[in-house]
Amino acid sequence: MLSSLRSLPRGAPSGLWIRTFASNKIPAPPMTYIAGEEMSWYTMKIIREKWVEPFIDTSKWEYFDLSCKHRDDSDDKVLHEAVASGARLGAIFKEPTITPSAEQVKQFGLKKPRGSPNGAMRRGWNGITISRDTIHIPGIKLGFDKPVFFERHAVGGEYGAGWKNVGKGRVLTTFFPDDIKEKPQVIDGRQLDNDMSAVVIYDNPLDNVEDLAHIFFKRCLEANIVPYVVTKKTVFKWQEGFWRKMKTVFDKDYKEKYLAADLLKTTGGDLMHLISDAATMQIIRWTGGGFGMACHNYDGDMLTDEVAQVHRSPGFITSNLIGKSESGSLIKEFEASHGTVADLWHAHLRGEDTSMNPLGMVVALLGAMEHAAMLNPANKADIFRWTGHCKEAMYTAFRTGRGTRDLSGPTGLTTEQFVEAVFEDLKKRMASGEMPVPYEVPAKEELAPSRKLRRGFEHVDEEGIKAFFEKYDTDANGAISFEEFVDMTLELGIAPMKKDPEAVKHHEARVASHASTEMPA
Repeated sequence: MLSSLRSLPRGAPSGLWIRTFASNKIPAPPMTYIAGEEMSWYTMKIIREKWVEPFIDTSKWEYFDLSCKHRDDSDDKVLHEAVASGARLGAIFKEPTITPSAEQVKQFGLKKPRGSPNGAMRRGWNGITISRDTIHIPGIKLGFDKPVFFERHAVGGEYGAGWKNVGKGRVLTTFFPDDIKEKPQVIDGRQLDNDMSAVVIYDNPLDNVEDLAHIFFKRCLEANIVPYVVTKKTVFKWQEGFWRKMKTVFDKDYKEKYLAADLLKTTGGDLMHLISDAATMQIIRWTGGGFGMACHNYDGDMLTDEVAQVHRSPGFITSNLIGKSESGSLIKEFEASHGTVADLWHAHLRGEDTSMNPLGMVVALLGAMEHAAMLNPANKADIFRWTGHCKEAMYTAFRTGRGTRDLSGPTGLTTEQFVEAVFEDLKKRMASGEMPVPYEVPAKEELAPSRKLRRGFEHVDEEGIKAFFEKYDTDANGAISFEEFVDMTLELGIAPMKKDPEAVKHHEARVASHASTEMPA
């Protein structure tokens, strides 16, 4: 047993530690805390020290070290313990972790490459959906104006596929029912004529799609967001079942509520289906936000990466796994959608200043703590007071130019300076004894960080951009008029389209027709 989460060593013999001393701090309800590594681990370490420990008694938290080295030393026992803890407690926070490459196995001196922990977690927590939503800082313009919600089916698809590379021959896929009295069914049979083919098989479980539908439609309704269901069912006929289950739940339990909230006026008064091709294009057009999409596992993975890029980066997107316990209560795991940020970690190890934006991780930590308080509400009001003040202190730092350099530019704060600045504000807010008051954006006050502050701008060809601008500045007056702008968007194929159901259906039909011509006979 150790006295503080911040004292946890790497490579200890067990994966679990629990703080044991009592204090006058706010008692936090039980929660599973999964530590990762590199810059995300370091940043969360100092955030716990400065933002959490002074105010929150975390003696009921269960802590697991899922660094590559500790997973290897424990022969992955620590992963199984973490999954069991999460299933028991129902609220989990997870830092980004590493799935080691062959090179990293040698670099870290590992016995063997351990797979991603995500599969074990989704199975152990009966994963239903991965909710990925945009994060918004009031007063700062990022990408989408209003929230965008995503539900990505957490099971099935290519991620659980079995496969083999084979030569010429025949492949027969057969289903054998559990009831041996029923006859086997041939799913597919085909002749392989190539010297090398990759034969792949996977399934799309549909039993928990109704749970996904309820989670999605409830969330969208509460946030006044227009829902869409995304599949490629026009070509991949097996995806029809996903759409039908979603539509059945919507019609039975939600349609009237959405109509009453006037949320279906742009979709013809009904739940709209989008094929994945159309969804890809609409994401970059509907920058006003205010929409949600539910889709299969792989589509959700790809489309949410696109959402992240429109909304600046993966650091401004949540990634929350929702599962279900045997008793029927929801298990929720919260994490950031970015990785361990290895480049900043290596700079930190060299003794250089870094400027790590912890927004996604902190929003995830606050979400996990709030869900834990919902499951064990004895100190719910106090927990929500701290999470509210923590969020407002962090957002205020960004709004007032005391953010990290990705938003505040070269004058932005280092990783440690940002943590200290937020701590000083948080300390004052908590001492006031008042409840947090969310910031309201005054009319026409919204900061838009320069895109030059984004990583990788040094690779942008500014001369090429200048030539591109001059191409559409037809009267050479140094400005793009509205007429010139219209011509440009039409030529580039990015002109915003009206959310006309008939137009979208026409577009879907056209894309589907084009796609079908590319499918093998």
